Amino acid sequence: MAKPINEIDLGRWREYEEILTDSLWLIGRRDNSGAHTPQYWGNFVPQIPRQAMLRFTRSGEVVIDPFAGLGTTLIEAQRLGRHCIGVELNPSVAEQARQHIQQEPATWVKWELIVGDSRAPETACAVAEQLRRWGFDHAQLLLLHPPYHDIIRFSDDPRDLSNMPTTDQFCDGFEQVVANFAPLLEPKRFLVLVIGDKYQRGEWVPLGFYAMERVRKHGFRLKSICVKDIQENRGKRGQQHLWRYRALRDNYYLFKHEYVMFFEKR
Repeated sequence: MAKPINEIDLGRWREYEEILTDSLWLIGRRDNSGAHTPQYWGNFVPQIPRQAMLRFTRSGEVVIDPFAGLGTTLIEAQRLGRHCIGVELNPSVAEQARQHIQQEPATWVKWELIVGDSRAPETACAVAEQLRRWGFDHAQLLLLHPPYHDIIRFSDDPRDLSNMPTTDQFCDGFEQVVANFAPLLEPKRFLVLVIGDKYQRGEWVPLGFYAMERVRKHGFRLKSICVKDIQENRGKRGQQHLWRYRALRDNYYLFKHEYVMFFEKR
């Protein structure tokens, strides 16, 4: 019999009130407790990796995050007893992330943060080697939170997906990350993609759905699309009336959501 992919006792399913099962996620404010910090633009809320790990991993299993940022996934993995490997392109951001992760109370959980370009095959090889050193052939969860193309420019590095000149080049780069890391995920386990759309020259660009199709090309089947609410972000803080006026003037709607997509590896 196949080993369960989580620790949920279905005989006591009513007791798991924290675990979301609906497709509309009204999470509210991000969890900034402990080592979590909101200071890095584009950091996603810790509640998302927490939900993913509770639902699709067991204690002692491994999570990979190829877009680690300030270490949100790694911090949450420590709290939940999951080993975690993150990849971050920017060395200075990676160093800040390590400092934050180390602020979490020490546990038996292993973690590693690798500086590298997740589009490069050698970076995925370094992650695979780390898995082997820990005694694992595969990871049990792959969590991807890439830039939403050029909505936020995270660095001046031309390898950064937020600096790709066109949407097609962004999608090609993102797909290369999927191609590199998909082989490291155990079959029948889950990839979680957190992404939003964008506006460009007055037109809605369905970036999330473009990325969804790129994932599906690499041996994944789509299981769910959840829509998460976006709280007031730093770029629009205190300017809600102005943005409402612009939306009415220019015939568009303000982004108040992003996608959390769940894929199962065939």
